Amino acid sequence: MSCSLMVAPAAWAQQQAVPKGDVYVDKQGVLRWQKGKQEVALFGVNYTTPFAYSYRAHRRLDVSPEQAIEQDVYHLARLGVDAFRVHVWDVEITDTVGNLLENEHLRLLDFLVARLKERGIKIILTPIAYWGNGYPEPDTAMTGFSSIYDKGQAYTNPRAIAAQERYLTQFLNHRNTYTKQLNRQDPDIIAFEVCNEPRYHEPAAQVTAFADRMAAAIRSTGCHKPVFYNIAENPQVHEAILNAKVDGLTYQWYPEGLVSGHTLRGNFLPYVDQYPIPYRQDKRFTSKAKMVYEFESADILQPIMYPAMARSFRAAGFQWATQFAYDPLAIAYANTEYQTHYLNLAYTPSKALSLLIAGQVFRQVKRGQATPAYPTDSTFGAFRISYREQLSEMNTPEAFYYTSTTRTQPRKPAALRHVAGVGSSPVVGYGGTGAYFLDQLASGVWRLEVMPDAVQVDDPFAQTSLQRTVTRIEWNTQPLRISLADLGQQFTVRGLNEGNAAQAQAANGAVAVRPGVYLLAASQQKTTVWTSQTRLGTLRLGEFVAPAPTVAGLQVVHKSYPQVAAGQPLRLTANVVGLAPTDSVLLVAQHYYGRTQTIPMQRGAYPLFEVRVPAELLYPGQLRYWVVVKQGSKTTTFPGNVAGSPRQWDYAHPEHWETAIVPAAAPLPLFTAATDYDQVELGRIGEGSYADYVTTPATGTLAVRLIAKPDASAAKDQPAICLRSYFGEKTRARSANLAACREVVLTGQASQPGTTVQVVLVTKDAAAYAATITLGTDRQAIRVPLTDFRPAPLLLSPRPYPSFLPLTFQPATQPPTLRLTDAEVLQVVLPAVTTDRHVDVESVQLR
Repeated sequence: MSCSLMVAPAAWAQQQAVPKGDVYVDKQGVLRWQKGKQEVALFGVNYTTPFAYSYRAHRRLDVSPEQAIEQDVYHLARLGVDAFRVHVWDVEITDTVGNLLENEHLRLLDFLVARLKERGIKIILTPIAYWGNGYPEPDTAMTGFSSIYDKGQAYTNPRAIAAQERYLTQFLNHRNTYTKQLNRQDPDIIAFEVCNEPRYHEPAAQVTAFADRMAAAIRSTGCHKPVFYNIAENPQVHEAILNAKVDGLTYQWYPEGLVSGHTLRGNFLPYVDQYPIPYRQDKRFTSKAKMVYEFESADILQPIMYPAMARSFRAAGFQWATQFAYDPLAIAYANTEYQTHYLNLAYTPSKALSLLIAGQVFRQVKRGQATPAYPTDSTFGAFRISYREQLSEMNTPEAFYYTSTTRTQPRKPAALRHVAGVGSSPVVGYGGTGAYFLDQLASGVWRLEVMPDAVQVDDPFAQTSLQRTVTRIEWNTQPLRISLADLGQQFTVRGLNEGNAAQAQAANGAVAVRPGVYLLAASQQKTTVWTSQTRLGTLRLGEFVAPAPTVAGLQVVHKSYPQVAAGQPLRLTANVVGLAPTDSVLLVAQHYYGRTQTIPMQRGAYPLFEVRVPAELLYPGQLRYWVVVKQGSKTTTFPGNVAGSPRQWDYAHPEHWETAIVPAAAPLPLFTAATDYDQVELGRIGEGSYADYVTTPATGTLAVRLIAKPDASAAKDQPAICLRSYFGEKTRARSANLAACREVVLTGQASQPGTTVQVVLVTKDAAAYAATITLGTDRQAIRVPLTDFRPAPLLLSPRPYPSFLPLTFQPATQPPTLRLTDAEVLQVVLPAVTTDRHVDVESVQLR
């Protein structure tokens, strides 16, 4: 069979469609390809293995950086990435006067550029980072000019300016060790951004002069590529950059801030509903191209944010957007590089598939195309985003992509050529948790790529360490069902990747597979033409990259409810990994000194086990329990991973899980400072405002103190500080009691009498309902009837960055009254103040 009958897999087909050659900015500020004049629309990631912590971590783990780059770039191509950007750590490749050093870091950047070019991925480099090379560790030995000049000196000190000019000219004239091309001439390096996140202040003229001088240094080399410059980092001097002689402007987006220290929960889609730029009508702005050099839904694993962000980017007129930063495969198990970011195909499969979908959004949505406000924007074109389903999907006649299990039917099943997903769909039923890709090679012949199972075992956004695994990798044999008309029900399966000798035949469309790459063929279809070395676009059919299984033994992941309702059914679940098919899992439950029962837990969707607690244990009091794993004659108990069973007379390990069983009339806690202190977000909005935890004078109870300072620069009605707490799990555990709740009770006190505080309840659809209370200087419990809560704009806290973005959101539609069953987020907002004051919040309850 000739190659003319083959269809390239979707990720590579998209890249092959990207024009080759240089780009230019036209008079309307549109970035276009020189050949064909089409508009540029490129979407991808930052990635940092050649430099700084990432480089050191690979060496520490005895992983070759070259091998790591090869593997990661394959995965980027698999995800359809066609854009790469990085701020080069100049501090590692220069001396103090700006001379370029031909060293290991520069060589690895050359190697990375060469590998990206092979996959058809376009590049924008930012030569000056201004960063030290330590984070998250202390800085190590640094040789460059950024080690002696900080950001404030970089544009004011004549020697610093001269060093940067010297470095820029040498960097652009550097000849890549592998491609043999000069950086300024490489057609796949389409532009340069001068510097990463500079720090400027008035006077603006000095800023403009510096930007012009840096751009001139680049152009003095004979480089004709567009020169971009950061304008978002210093909005107070944006006029200086609008006046600069540059071709494009660069922006970033961290819509819910950075480094919360834990996973953020709740509906954050309103935070990415739009990206309005204050001066977007200014002719100096409209005449320049726009790129997003960094973006991320920080501290969020939900696979719905990237497609929504991509749509908002296009509405704002951006033609390039690169996430920061893709986690290298070798260290993604611990998420140590940047703890607030977490993205890797193997370790965060649903989020990675959302990046694949977001890339398609970015390319298919027209530049400047307006969209309605959330939630009416959740379905657009071929795309759908659902917070309630935790699902992003793309559904075209030829391609069907989804991030989680979906019931959506493909638009034209017989026309499908590409499928990518996590979970199951009407096309693919899969028992594992990793991503998979199906690409048609010819009628009745498909390439299947299956990633290993990924199981989150710890919070990836908490304090990180290479000694702490946050996601496990398991190589399991999982059931797979495929419903593709041209494959039929009895298709054959042949392993293609190295070491994969599997051969099987499906029965009724079902077969069992392990991680790897397979050739699937309809019955009687000849497949000898396709081998592991057959090339399609930028890949070989047999290419496969996946991490080795995690060596960690048995592990049980479970979080107990703080309260459950007496007399109501209670379902407990746990993720259990490290099991063999013949192993069994039991729940040992005890009503403290009362009865103890042992109940078998049932296998659910991998790796879930579940059980219903017997009704006779669910009377008011305290339930404590253990999960026991039996492996032949061996018994292991969790929490603690301890040999033996709590039913043995000499089981002495003290750890257990416990849940309070409360009567229906008991208050339902939404926030308790004494127990929730490490799982709340404290949005510092006003200048100088901050938060602390204190004990109250009257009872010694722990409280969160919201401290407000006067802020003359704040916008009118801008709050000072906001406490945000997700309580959805608490209300789910007592859902039967919600109908009887009539009021919200806040217990706390203020430093000054008559201090007003806004209490806000936010629903799953991000509709906010607010009531205002007044606190005095004595500890008191303020009761607010639920009927007092009225529709209100949602305060976007943690605060979006950059700071010119909106601070509030009003949904397109909102029910006039609060449905308590939909509420899941609490906000306590301290308004702007004219004198120093604080509020101590001990708890917020439903009664």
